[in-house]
Amino acid sequence: MTGMRIAIAQPRISADARVNGKTVRSLMRKAAAGRARVVQFPEGTLTGYPKEQIADWADVDWDVVRSELERIMALAKELRLWVVLGSAHPLTPPHRPHNSLYVISDAGELVDRYDKRFLSNTEVNHFYTPGFEPVVFDVDGYRFGCAICVEINFPHLFSQYERLGVECLLLSAYPVDAVFEVKARAYAAINCYWVAMSLPAQTVDLVPSGLIAPDGTYASQLAGKSELAITTIDREEPALEVPLTRARPWRATALKGTIYRNRAVTDPRSTNRTTT
Repeated sequence: MTGMRIAIAQPRISADARVNGKTVRSLMRKAAAGRARVVQFPEGTLTGYPKEQIADWADVDWDVVRSELERIMALAKELRLWVVLGSAHPLTPPHRPHNSLYVISDAGELVDRYDKRFLSNTEVNHFYTPGFEPVVFDVDGYRFGCAICVEINFPHLFSQYERLGVECLLLSAYPVDAVFEVKARAYAAINCYWVAMSLPAQTVDLVPSGLIAPDGTYASQLAGKSELAITTIDREEPALEVPLTRARPWRATALKGTIYRNRAVTDPRSTNRTTT
């Protein structure tokens, strides 16, 4: 097999980190049993998400959150599984936490953390501290990037990841409208990479979780009470030859502009825009 298997989780998120941690570990075991190398979880999975499960950060027991995270890291090592886990990340009081994705390696190590860069008005004014850097990491020769929810409204983030060589963008979210799916499919097709959407069970009727291929079509999609989808991403897939080996390289070349500047002409019929 030339590709690798990725698991996308669609769990029900609660306000109890103990319950959420147990759910995460259960789905990790299922992902490993399905020979997945990476499992992705939604925004706010471990702690719960503000306005939905969390009204005030003072209600969160951060010691429990840390303990559950450590148990998840230990299981990642046992299962030899990469985990991308949504959670609030506490800062030193009185600073608000980051809205984060923990990147846990198959050695059980926290190798990076993506902090949501573009926050909603409510998030930045009441709940979170913004981050400022993209995050990429490699698993078995495939490069992944991270984005969170409302960032889907900022196209330059997705083109930045294309320039960073990302082949699968992990988009974890707690969506509030159905057009979210349209935007995700557009970014996959425009940037010619996979977009994995991990969303909570609470929003399945609005937007189901799934893996979008580089041509903008679904490679897999969860529905109803489904909690996990395991799909192979494969850059050698014949059906994806055009977006991966033709369109993406050509668009990168075109974006530099040299091929167009070298073909510029000096012609009055070009400069005179009112001529017939």
